Amino acid sequence: MASTLLGSEPPRLPSRRLVQAGALFGLAEGTVRVALSRMVKAGELHNVDGSYELAGDLVSRQRRQRESLLGERRPWRGSWRLAVVVAEARSAGERLDLRRAMRTLRLAERREGVWARPDNLDPRRFGAERAVIDSQCEWYEAEVADDAALAGALWDLDGWAREAQALRERMDGLIGRLEDDDRRALAPGFVLAAGVLRHVQADPLLPSDLEPAGWPGSELRLDYDRYDGAFRSVLRGWFLEWE
Repeated sequence: MASTLLGSEPPRLPSRRLVQAGALFGLAEGTVRVALSRMVKAGELHNVDGSYELAGDLVSRQRRQRESLLGERRPWRGSWRLAVVVAEARSAGERLDLRRAMRTLRLAERREGVWARPDNLDPRRFGAERAVIDSQCEWYEAEVADDAALAGALWDLDGWAREAQALRERMDGLIGRLEDDDRRALAPGFVLAAGVLRHVQADPLLPSDLEPAGWPGSELRLDYDRYDGAFRSVLRGWFLEWE
């Protein structure tokens, strides 16, 4: 259910739409409604006048998803941002919160307690996550001798590129069915869309100077834009059948 709302703009749907989405995967209405109630109790959803909308960490997750699809970056002037842990006696919960915040702001851990990324993203975004980092770390600006080598040490760039290419091939294999209004493609199409969205969130959004040759980030996003349009068109038809 969360994936359905994460893919919606705004992230709010009537309960009947979520029941219909569950039916794509053979889920009974009662099963879907129980799952929704549990998510409300867990603080992941709000129930407002018979509709459900994202809440809590899922709101931040959708913002990160949106940022990931846009892929917007600032001009890079060659410097890096370092966040160094200085807080002492941190609880396990605080450590986990810090890791989540670092991932949201797309920093990677160079060694224990030292996180870094090129300074090419707007530092004002994700204020709540930035506050978590500020409460445990000090920030530094640095220049390094070999920017590309550091980027390669922080992120598995080859692995990300291989998976991106595999996702592009899978979308290419399904988009024809979606454009032909094949309702049987909705369930596998939904799973594939969720996989693409997870993967773009793992894109470090490096400066173009640091991207390996043939980096497929832009192509993956362009392919997904077309794929998403075809998928949503078929999904609207599916929903209309329930009216």
